[in-house]
Amino acid sequence: MYSETATVWKNLNPFWGEEYTLHLPMGFHSLSFYVMDEDTIGHDDVIGKISLNKEAIGSQGKGLDNWMNLTRVDPDEEVQGEIHLGLELLRDPPRTGLRCHVIEARVGIWLICVLVTQIIKKTRFPHWDEVLELELEGSKEAEGRSLTLEVWDWDLVGKNDFLGKVEIPLECLQRSPQVRGWFRLLPLGNMEDDAGGKLGALRLTIRLAEDRILPSMYYQPLIDLLVESVICPAEYPSLQVEDTTPLTMLEEVTTVESRQDVAMTLVKIYLGQGLVVPFLDYLNMREVNQTSDPNTLFRSNSLASKAMEQFMKAVGMPYLHEVLKPIVNRIFDEKKYIELDPCKIELNRTRRIPFKGSASEAEVRESSLELLQAYLSDIMDSIVGSVAQCPPVMRVAFKQLHKRVEEQFPEAENEDVKYLAISGFFFLRFFAPAILTPKLFNLRDHHADTRTSRTLLLLAKAVQSIGNLGLQLGHGKEQWMAPLHPFILQSVSCVKDFLDKLIDIDNENVSEVHQRAVFLPSVTVKEGYLHKRKAEGPQLLTRFAFKKRYFWLSSETLSYAKSPDWQVRSSIPVQRICAVERVDENAFQQQNMMQVVTQDNDGQLHTMYILCKNVNALNQWLSSIRKASIYNERMLPSFHPGAYRSGKWSCCLQSNRTVLGCSRTHSAVTLGDWSDPLDPDAETQTIYRQLLQGRNKLRKKYLESADAETAMDQEERKHSPRIRSDGVERSRNFHEQRMAAAARLLDVVQDLERAHQAFERREKEEAANEILPP
Repeated sequence: MYSETATVWKNLNPFWGEEYTLHLPMGFHSLSFYVMDEDTIGHDDVIGKISLNKEAIGSQGKGLDNWMNLTRVDPDEEVQGEIHLGLELLRDPPRTGLRCHVIEARVGIWLICVLVTQIIKKTRFPHWDEVLELELEGSKEAEGRSLTLEVWDWDLVGKNDFLGKVEIPLECLQRSPQVRGWFRLLPLGNMEDDAGGKLGALRLTIRLAEDRILPSMYYQPLIDLLVESVICPAEYPSLQVEDTTPLTMLEEVTTVESRQDVAMTLVKIYLGQGLVVPFLDYLNMREVNQTSDPNTLFRSNSLASKAMEQFMKAVGMPYLHEVLKPIVNRIFDEKKYIELDPCKIELNRTRRIPFKGSASEAEVRESSLELLQAYLSDIMDSIVGSVAQCPPVMRVAFKQLHKRVEEQFPEAENEDVKYLAISGFFFLRFFAPAILTPKLFNLRDHHADTRTSRTLLLLAKAVQSIGNLGLQLGHGKEQWMAPLHPFILQSVSCVKDFLDKLIDIDNENVSEVHQRAVFLPSVTVKEGYLHKRKAEGPQLLTRFAFKKRYFWLSSETLSYAKSPDWQVRSSIPVQRICAVERVDENAFQQQNMMQVVTQDNDGQLHTMYILCKNVNALNQWLSSIRKASIYNERMLPSFHPGAYRSGKWSCCLQSNRTVLGCSRTHSAVTLGDWSDPLDPDAETQTIYRQLLQGRNKLRKKYLESADAETAMDQEERKHSPRIRSDGVERSRNFHEQRMAAAARLLDVVQDLERAHQAFERREKEEAANEILPP
C-alpha cells in the first residue's frame, strides 16, 4: 500500500500540505517515506528516505509531528515481505539434522527468486514446496547457532540482488521441535547511519489508529441512538443550552484535534441513513439558539460548523469542479504575473516592453488589477449562475440554516445575518479554499508554481471578502487590496440574489434517495484517459493487451470511447457494478490496476481490467466508482485479486473459473478522505472509540452529579413534604431525563466494549492453539 504526493517543481524547499490515509495490514512492521527527484526523461532519482517502525509511530498517542533527517537508500536494506517455512529438528543418534521445508514467499517488489535448485520466475509470490535437510555436527548442535535463509533476485546477466533473510536460533527448536509459519524477511544488517541532515529533512505528521471492526449487528444500538437524536426530539429534553442527546454528549468529549474527523464520520453516518439534513438542522439550531451576538455565529470550530464544512465537501465536490475547474485551469495555463502589494512587486519578473524596458510599478498594479477583475468576474459569474447545478440536498440544508438564523435574529438591523450564515460556509469554507489550494480539492494534479499560487491567493482573498458581503472592507491591514473594493461591493447584491435562489427549493422534492445519492445524474463525477483490458480473449503481449480509452463516470453509467469527442461510446450501467477492486501486480506484471466486476441480466459476471497512470489516479477512480455504486443491491462479498490465466487463478491457484473469490471485497471500505464511499461499521466504530475515551467524563457529569442532586432533592422533600413548586418539579424531571439519556448511551458503549473484549479473547485462544514461528 502506498501513495504519492504531487511534484513540486524547481523548489529545494517544497511544501506539500497533503494528507493521506493508508489502510495498512494489522501485521505491518514499518512505514517508509521516499523523497524523489522527478525527471521528465529517464528514471526518477531517490534523494533519501525516512523509515519509522510501528512501535515508534504508535508510542505517541496524539501522533508524531517532527522534522526528520533523510537517510541514504541502501538496496540491501529495501526489504519487504515474508517467507513461509516449516522447520523440524531431527534426532537420530549419532546423527542430528535439520529439515527445512521452504514453501512459498510474499515479497514487496517484482523479482525473480532462486533457491538452491529451483528458479521461480516473474512473480512476487514464488511457490517452491522444497524440503532441504542439513546435518548438524557436535553434541551441542543448537547452542549459539542459528539457521540463516536468504532470498535473492537471480539475474541472468550481472549481479544478483539481495531481497531479505531470515535468522532462526536453533535453541527454539529444542523447545518446540516442529515450527511452521510465516517469517518476516529482514535486511542484510549494514544499515547506514543518519546522514546528519546533509540529504535534507522532511516534516511529517503521522498518527496511527488501530481498530477492530465488529459485525454490523453490534453497532446497530449506537446507530439507533444517533438516529433518535435527530428524528425523535420527544425522547430528549427540548433544545436548549443544556439539552442532552448522544450528539451533544459526543461533542462534549470530542477534542479540538479530533472534531473534524468526528464531524466527517457523522456526516457519512447520516448520509447513509438518509438523515443528513435533519442532522445538520439539529446541530445548527442548537448552535444558533446558543448564540446571542450574531457577529460570533459559526465563528468557532464547533461540531456544527465542522459538520457543515465536511458535508459540503462530501456532497458538493463534483459541483465545485463543474463551477471552478475551467477557470482554475486557465489560470494555471496562462501563468500571468499579478501583484497588488507594492512591497512584493518585482519589476524584473514582468514582461519587458520593447524600447521601454521593464514596466513601472504603477503599470504592474494597473495590469494586475485588470487581470484580477477579469478572473474574479468569471469566477463569480460561474458561481451565481450555478443554482441548478448545486446538489438539492445542499440547497435544502442551507434553506434550513437560513430559517433558523432568521428565527433567532428577526430584527431589521440583523437583516444580513441570514445571508452571512450561508455565505460563510459557501464562500469562505468551500469556494475560497478550493481556489487557494486546487490540488487539495482535486482540481489539479500538481501544486501551483510560485507565480500562479500568488494569483490564486489574491483571488481567494477577494472571494472571501465577497462572502463576507464586503462588511470588513477597509478594516484590514492589506490596504493595497483597495482597488478591488468597488468590484467586491458590486458583487454583494448578486450574491444575495444568488443565495435567495439557492434556498428557493421545496423540501418535499428532496427525497431520501436524493439525500443518499451524492451525485446528480447530470454531473460527470470523474473523467480521463485510462488503459482498458478485457478479461476474455487471447493472451496478447502486454504492449498490445491494453487499449487507451477516455472514461466518463456519472451516477448512472461508466462509459468510455476512443477519445473525448468520439461519437460512439460503450456504457456500463452503474447499477450492474457488483465489485470495484485492485488487481494484484503479478496478474499482468502491471502496477496500479483495478477491476470492475459487473453482472448481466442472466447473472453472469464480467470483469473489465483497467490500468491507471499512477497510484493516486487508481485511488481516485476506486473511490469514485465505489461511491457511485455504494447502494447497489447485488454487491459481491468476495473477489479474485489475480487473473484467470493458463487454466487457473493466479491468486489462489484454483482451476475453476467460477469459484468464489479468495479475498473479501472492499466496496464499502474508505480510502481516507471526504470523497470516499460510506462504510457504516467503520464509521460507527470511530464514534464508539470517541465515546469510550470520554466515558468517565460523561459518567461523572450526568450520572454521579445527577445522583447527588436526587439525594439532595429527596432530603428537601423529607423536611418540607408539602412545599413543591412547578419550577422544582420541572427541574427534577429534566435531571431525570438527562440521567436516563446518558445511562442509555453509556450502556451501549459498555456493550460494545464487552463485544470487543470477547473478540479479543477469542483471537488469543485461536492464536494459542496454533504453532507460531519464534
